[in-house]
Amino acid sequence: MLANAVELNELDEDVAAVWETILGKNATWLSKRILDFDLTVENVKAELAKSTRSIRQRAFNTILRNRTFHGGILAHGSGLIKHGEAGKGIKSRWYADTLAKRIQNIWENRGHFTFTQIDGIKLIAKNASNPKAVFFIDPPYTAGGNGKRAGKRLYKYNELDHENLFDVTKSVKGDFLMTYDNDPEVAEMAQARGFDTALVPMKNTHHAEMVELLIGKNLEWARRLLSPRVERLLF
Repeated sequence: MLANAVELNELDEDVAAVWETILGKNATWLSKRILDFDLTVENVKAELAKSTRSIRQRAFNTILRNRTFHGGILAHGSGLIKHGEAGKGIKSRWYADTLAKRIQNIWENRGHFTFTQIDGIKLIAKNASNPKAVFFIDPPYTAGGNGKRAGKRLYKYNELDHENLFDVTKSVKGDFLMTYDNDPEVAEMAQARGFDTALVPMKNTHHAEMVELLIGKNLEWARRLLSPRVERLLF
């Protein structure tokens, strides 16, 4: 563990169900459910058509959707993978053994984790004065005018006051790392508050290489580490 205590926060009810299950008494059930599930298109459709009254069943359905829907997108309108990675179809992102092991590893270290389901900006403000607190902030990418607006398509809760997020983050006494779509308006908001920025390579849902914007207090380490790959993508 690189930190003695980790607080995870997620507003989306489906994703929240996953964390509540992994950190609760049903982690082993979830691991076994993943290992035992016979992944076919028919079985996935049948499973997702069932009622999700329990938190643990909602957690399993969320993982199933994330692993079998195009790009792992959980928002309304997403659909099942057709061709998948390397033409493997719906099974191309279903790594049952790996998923089960990760769940068990987190559960075994559950004493270090806390899960909350509140507005992320309020959580940052609550801990901003703690100089030992380090934040990783991954907001929906709905800021800027580049036309991508990926957050509206990817996330259920996509409305966000981005200026307020940047203002609250400026009050953080410790350190933080924030990720955003690479957009001039986002970079301007960061620079107006004295934040540092760097570009990092990434792949979109179509596996095309592009760049994402990192925002922090001092990202010289990121520029040194990533600049050769970023330059290749940009130029």
